[in-house]
Formats: sequence, C-alpha cells, structure tokens
Amino acid sequence: RILEQAMEEAKKEGLTFRFGTEIEFYLFKLDEDGNKTDTPYDNAGYMDMSPDDKGENVRREICLTLEQMGIYPESSHHEEGPGQNEIDFRYSSPLEAADNAQTFRSVVGATALRNGIAVDFSPKPLPDQAGNGVHINFSIESTTGEDVMGHAIAGILKHIPEMTAFLNPTDASYKRLGEKKAPAYISWAGGNRSQLIRIPAAQGEYRRAELRSPDASSNPYLAFTLLIYAAMDGIKNKTKLPKEATVNFFDAPESVLSQYKRLPKTLQEANELAKTDKFIKKVLPLSIIKTYTDR
Repeated sequence: RILEQAMEEAKKEGLTFRFGTEIEFYLFKLDEDGNKTDTPYDNAGYMDMSPDDKGENVRREICLTLEQMGIYPESSHHEEGPGQNEIDFRYSSPLEAADNAQTFRSVVGATALRNGIAVDFSPKPLPDQAGNGVHINFSIESTTGEDVMGHAIAGILKHIPEMTAFLNPTDASYKRLGEKKAPAYISWAGGNRSQLIRIPAAQGEYRRAELRSPDASSNPYLAFTLLIYAAMDGIKNKTKLPKEATVNFFDAPESVLSQYKRLPKTLQEANELAKTDKFIKKVLPLSIIKTYTDR
C-alpha cells in the first residue's frame, strides 16, 4: 500500500514514474543428494555465449515462462561471475515493476529446480567473484513538460545514505558494495559504471537514470517507494545536481576518493542513519523502520 500512496502523491504533483529492473543471480550445481554446492553451473564470463554459457537455455526458459504470464523481459545475458546471469525488464509502472520483480524470483527458482540446479540471488554468493545487484532504471515524466530528472537524481543522491538500510538490508550487502563493479561512493556520471547513478546519453522520452547500489535482498515495493519520495523531494526543492564525477572509483587513488561521500560501510552504520533521519520518518511507517533497523 505504501507504494500506491507514493504513486498517488506523485500523480498529484503531475509526475509519472516508470521503473525497469536488471536482476542478477548465480546458478550452482547440486550434489548427489540434491543440495546446492559452491560449484557454479559454468565458468563463462561477461557476455559469453554457448557453449561456454550453459545458462543460456535456462534464461530462455525463464523468459518464455514469464512471457506466458504476461511479463516481458527486455534482454538477458551472462554476467561477469562464473554461473552468473542477468535478466532485464522493460519499463512499467512502479507497482507493475515491483510485482514483476517478485514473480521473477519465483519463476527463476522453479526453472532452476526443473533443470536440476540451484539459484542464488544473495548479494555475494562467492567471496572472490562479482556480487548480485538489482540495478533500478527509472524515468520521470512531468505534466508541465519540464525535464525534472536532474533535480530528481539530486534528491536521490541527497537521501541515499539513509535509504541504504532498505536498499541493502543484509550484512552480505556490504561485502558487495565497492567490489567488482558495485558502487561505494555517492556520485553520478554518464557512461561510467563505477558510479552510484549512471545517466545514459539519451534525451526526451528516453531520458533515464540507473541506480546501481540495490541488491535482491531489498523489497522492490519499498525500494521504489523511497526512490519516488526522494526524487519528489529533489524536484520540489529544486535540489541542484552535483558536478559529474569523471573518475573511475575502482582504481582511483585515496586522495581522489576522499573527496567523495561514501555509502554506509556496514549494515549497522546504515541502520543508525535510517533510525534518526527525518526524511525516512516522514515517508515510511514507524513499524517498517523498526523492522529493518532494530536488528
């Protein structure tokens, strides 16, 4: 219900939000007793194809099943880690996008079981490999015709520290951030994938942004709710977008990194920020805040 309320408030302000997720997951082999092992389903890498990419047929089966249910993935490919896959979804309303993300997990689990393999959505299944993220793409249309994306992104960057407790709600989440293409610093840029928010070079109706920090341990209904309110706060207050970060955070020296604010380094730090923040208390019920932060 909180997501529907956020959508209604956005509508009153003449704003229409659309979301599309990119969801990563690992496939693992089973042992003789049918239990999950730590052995990836394949040893392929980013964008590899068959025969190295053994997950190709599994992804195809997942996508076909989703299409039969009226859910239409936009693309799929092998990701960086061995046995790691990604399926991306088209833009839709916030509620539909959240529903699709939840249904997707069930379909992937059932499909993996049928194929005699295990699925793992956790943020860091293998300690030395890339973690699983849920990149959230979003676009915003205003009835005034004004391009509000700059202010919206500025609002999200402003509130992301206290939102992180809900976007990355497990201890394992913080083993992923800052490692293997996962962001750790609060920044934005165009084509630089080391940034927290990436803004692809598109204009007009195709103008969008990609938030790269969330993972699949987050609740999509809650994540989209927070993003809507943070974006609206930026738009309402005409928050100025900070200067674009041109550095690659994965190989930049400490002298450069120290100029940027970091995301929380631990779940405890994230929870403490969320507990005391006025914005979080304003947009989320106290019961939800306590459920996440009193752990």
